[in-house]
Amino acid sequence: MQKFLLIVICFLLATANTFSQQPSKDELQKQKVQLQKEIDDLNNSLVSIRQNKKQYLNQLAIVQRKVAAREQLINNISKDLRRIEDEMYSKEVEINHLKKELDTLKQNYAKSIVFAYKNRSSYAYLNFLFSSDDFNDALKRVSYLKSYRQFRETEAQAIVKTQDILQQNIASLNNSKTEKTSTLETQSSQLKVLEEDKKEKDLVIKQLKDQEKDVQAQLKKREKERQKLNSALEAAIKRAQQEAIAKQRALEEQRKRAPVNNNISNDVVKNNSAANKIPKTNEPVTGMVTAKDNTSRDYSVFESTPEGKELSINFENNRGHLPWPVSGGVVTDRFGRQSVAGTKLVELNDGIFIGTPIGTQVRCVADGEVKSVSDLGDYQFVMVQHGKYFTVYNKLSDVNVSIGQTVKAGTLIGKASEDFDGSGKIEFRVMNEKGKFIDPEKWLKSR
Repeated sequence: MQKFLLIVICFLLATANTFSQQPSKDELQKQKVQLQKEIDDLNNSLVSIRQNKKQYLNQLAIVQRKVAAREQLINNISKDLRRIEDEMYSKEVEINHLKKELDTLKQNYAKSIVFAYKNRSSYAYLNFLFSSDDFNDALKRVSYLKSYRQFRETEAQAIVKTQDILQQNIASLNNSKTEKTSTLETQSSQLKVLEEDKKEKDLVIKQLKDQEKDVQAQLKKREKERQKLNSALEAAIKRAQQEAIAKQRALEEQRKRAPVNNNISNDVVKNNSAANKIPKTNEPVTGMVTAKDNTSRDYSVFESTPEGKELSINFENNRGHLPWPVSGGVVTDRFGRQSVAGTKLVELNDGIFIGTPIGTQVRCVADGEVKSVSDLGDYQFVMVQHGKYFTVYNKLSDVNVSIGQTVKAGTLIGKASEDFDGSGKIEFRVMNEKGKFIDPEKWLKSR
């Protein structure tokens, strides 16, 4: 018997753990709304570019993303179905338990009623009292009879309450069954639409194959732009690093010349102590410092001041929560090495390209300082420093900031320009102090 109970307890614990790991109904509904909105935005973007033969790459990227979003939506629906089925199972178990409990309560109540009926005579009541050994025993018997009457009333109330709970659970189970039927219909509908999306993707790939030479020319042009931008960024980071080193040396000299009770803040003195030596080259400084949250971190020359370190930490703490540089738009080209479906063509992206209407306002994603504003010919770009991190806003037609300007999250940087394929587009990058590119989508918040 004990072994059986142990097995049942283990089963219940495992079931409870499974339920706790599953997303809630509200979470699934929120994800569903977000995915549906993304799919609607992708469909709207497709409408405007389908007729432009130069935008096959954009069209393919959007269709691929739409297929992926649709698959995520169907997966979301499948999770919702599992949640409903789990709820139904839980309700059925609870209903069976309540039915057994109700039967037991009714049986016990029936027995007490029969007993009360058999002993309904007032003589039996008096005999029970007068047969007491003494007065105290009689008082106890009176108290017992009162308790027994209250017990019968409590049993009756328990039966009514259990019946109400049972009816509520049955109604909840019926609602879950209705919800399951509706969700299954939605899933079936989405599966049909997914097949249509895949057919559209295959058609775009076929069209792209026919235009492979034009696409290859576009990719070559983009690669030249990428190398040109990288050279400009490398020079800008070197300049920023030299400025940081010069500032650090100036602070160190000022500290040495100043008396012990100078007005230089303790934070500045600590950051420019012998433990944080000035580099002899343009390479980033390595070592360890303690951040404000008391965690150890790699030291960078860009964090030689409290302000620089604070900007770095704030930027890091907002990983996955940074606002997008544009209010709308679709990611048409993702970070890293990307193969063009249906061809042998490959593109290398150091950031992400966001398709957005020409003239869309581009805003800064975090507090920082503008370190570079350059004209690359067809476009302009802006580089903003956030401590030891940098964000880059490329393919701008107009720029609203200047070098050395302090900016906040949400500050207007410029406007999106027209790309060489005729679409509106911006490029957004994230870099560290070593000039290494980081996937921007991992830093931006979910839409």
